[in-house]
Amino acid sequence: MNFIGAAQESISLIDLELGFVILLSIAALVAIFNQRIRMPYTVALVVAGLLFSFFPNFLHFSVSSDLILAILVPPLLFEATLHIKWEGLKFDLVPILLLAFGGTLISTIIVGGIVVQVLDVPFVAAVAFGALISATDPVAVIAFFRSLGVSKRLAILVEGESLFNDGVAIVLFNLAIAAAAASSQSAGLVLSEAVIEFLRVAVGGLAVGLGLGFAVSYLILKNVDNAMIETATSVALAFGAFVIAEEFHLSGILAVVAAGLMVGNIGMQNTSPTTKLTLENFWEFLAYAVNSLVFLVIGLEVVIEQLFNWRVPILVAVVAILLSRAVVVYSLTWLHGRFTSEGHIPRPYRHVMYWGGLRGAISLALALTLTGDVFGGTIDQELRVMTFGVVLFTLLVQGTTIEKLIRRLGLAEKPPQKIEQQRRQALLYAKMTGQKELERMRDEGILFKDVSEAMDAVYEAEIAHHKVALREHLQAFPELEQDMYLQARADVIKAERNAYGDAARRGFISDEMYEELIEESDKRLAALEIIKANQRWRVESLPAEANSEDE
Repeated sequence: MNFIGAAQESISLIDLELGFVILLSIAALVAIFNQRIRMPYTVALVVAGLLFSFFPNFLHFSVSSDLILAILVPPLLFEATLHIKWEGLKFDLVPILLLAFGGTLISTIIVGGIVVQVLDVPFVAAVAFGALISATDPVAVIAFFRSLGVSKRLAILVEGESLFNDGVAIVLFNLAIAAAAASSQSAGLVLSEAVIEFLRVAVGGLAVGLGLGFAVSYLILKNVDNAMIETATSVALAFGAFVIAEEFHLSGILAVVAAGLMVGNIGMQNTSPTTKLTLENFWEFLAYAVNSLVFLVIGLEVVIEQLFNWRVPILVAVVAILLSRAVVVYSLTWLHGRFTSEGHIPRPYRHVMYWGGLRGAISLALALTLTGDVFGGTIDQELRVMTFGVVLFTLLVQGTTIEKLIRRLGLAEKPPQKIEQQRRQALLYAKMTGQKELERMRDEGILFKDVSEAMDAVYEAEIAHHKVALREHLQAFPELEQDMYLQARADVIKAERNAYGDAARRGFISDEMYEELIEESDKRLAALEIIKANQRWRVESLPAEANSEDE
């Protein structure tokens, strides 16, 4: 009997592993194909998942809520927080927390109220749906921010709200489920206990994450100079913070967020440049792989026939989340602006924050917990399908139009001096390339000497003219010259780094010498990154102030 059980478990593990291999392979193929069609990568993954969902026996394992929340979500949150610096977060911490805590609560009430009034759904079930659908997932939006060069401040506002409201939404959802289970209690008692429980779970989760992140940052990352050990410790921290917090019935999501913020702002500064690069590369890959799995799973879990059958509840849910998002973003940012003279959020930023409120992994994971034994089979199924419909709408409609909105609002436009610099560089590069081609044609005897010399003289004059024009432009805008220098210096150091690797492979230098030279190169790259980051932050903080008159 034990042998049979072990065999069944082995088969399920093999199926699970095979499923992950297939999903990652599909993600790689989608990424290659997506380079041609230029669709948002996450949206392309969802579309691919929808196509494969027509084949029910395509994969031999089912996606559970625990798989998403406990395995896939922690690395996503941890990687995102590693790149959020306290200097930027602190500047907008009040509106971020206001949107994450107050906004999620308001959204839960509005969505729940609309669902109760329009659909035949019990009050507590409607509140549970309002909570699970209020968690925003800005992965697709942030990818656009990076590619379009949108202000870092706007990225922090969108991503910061999402990181915190994930945990808040889960807490509210669990409270609604608990209220449904304890329906015999009076409403007043449930409400008072819910407020206390909410504060305990949220604050307790943040405390666990801050404590663990602080310990790892100072005990491990500061004192252990080994990239492999420190990377392994960061993985243990990401999952350990979630598990420990959940073990004490606290918010594991908020614990991961707090731990990641500690490592990103303290641990990364305490460790060596080589370890820092290793950590960044590892977590970047892990987040890419997990994101690929999450958005493919979203497509795979959707049943098109169910979407059609429940089209009216889905339409109601979509209208409810759009309305609630508008109320939350515009009212709370206006309220914040009325009580503070600093940190005003420009109107174009608010439009992007509103339309960029996509839904994703957290909403899907919470919906998957509704298996028929919470509010009853019919209600649970209705809430699940509504969730899938809303997630698909935000990804396929909002996710594909957010880029146009950003461009229309002028948030992707580069400064005129930067555009002019690129134009003059392109002209100079084109003329130098043309001259090289002329030399090749002359050397191969295609052109007569007198003809090539005459054309070469023209090229020399044009190249000299474009060099002078570029030099004059850089003298007028010294910050552009500094940026060019920093980028060129970084490229040269990376070339030197590759040369060290080639020398080691050829046996010119020992492994010890290679490690020493690589560490020195990493330190120089890290210094350049600090200089570039400070320069970017100064430049990117200007548009927010310049647009303050858009009130």
